[in-house]
Amino acid sequence: MAVDARMGKPFASLYSGNARSVIARGLLATRSTNWLVMVSGFFEPVLYLLSMGIGLGALVGTVAGPGGQPISYAAYIAPALLATSAMNGAVYDSTWNVFFKMNFAKLYQGMLYTSLGPLDVALGEIFLALLRGLVYATGFTIVMGLMGLITSWWALLMIPASVFIAFGFASFGMGITSFIKTFQGMDWINFVMLPMFLFSATFYPLSVYPEPIQWLIQAMPLWHGVELLRELGAGVLGWGTLLHILYYLVMILLGLMLTTSRLRKLFLR
Repeated sequence: MAVDARMGKPFASLYSGNARSVIARGLLATRSTNWLVMVSGFFEPVLYLLSMGIGLGALVGTVAGPGGQPISYAAYIAPALLATSAMNGAVYDSTWNVFFKMNFAKLYQGMLYTSLGPLDVALGEIFLALLRGLVYATGFTIVMGLMGLITSWWALLMIPASVFIAFGFASFGMGITSFIKTFQGMDWINFVMLPMFLFSATFYPLSVYPEPIQWLIQAMPLWHGVELLRELGAGVLGWGTLLHILYYLVMILLGLMLTTSRLRKLFLR
């Protein structure tokens, strides 16, 4: 009697080790149809940096950066804009793209009828979001260097840290999207993202808020991303840096668990 090679292996129904097939399909689709969206997403944080960092920065002057050291306003907001760019790119790829593939193209149903497991699909889609985040982070860091906003070699770690931040948002975004069935429901994603962008100490310090609001903001994932990149950009690291990293490690783990369980429940009944 022939025995299925996958029988008896832990998690065999969840993961076949072939996420690269999902990645290859996504890269082909991006090259043929989505490349313009990829390019346009890079310019949003750059335009914010030029308008706010240079324009408003001329009025603000220097501000207190990590560790209390004075830095220019442009150097203060640049890491925050990089964190926001990582969030936006990851959320777009793991929500709107996933929403269309799941509810209209029926792509995941077809994938899961093959040997692919839900974890293969989740990892493949999340990797594509991370690749986009890597491109954005690298380009934006180069722009920061050309503007003279990089003063420490630690700032080079902002690139992998941005991908790490994107991983956290992408792992949750796909799972959350699996609950949404209408375009109107997708508006709730922007409803959550916009306040995070505006209030996560992106353009001004956390201390301007009342203490109860500060605690709420510190519970948001983007605040941890902003602070992590800001500390790396200034080369001022401490125990708080490890806390930010731990926050995203937990976020990634929970997000992968949510996404995998949702794909399994929806398509492997």
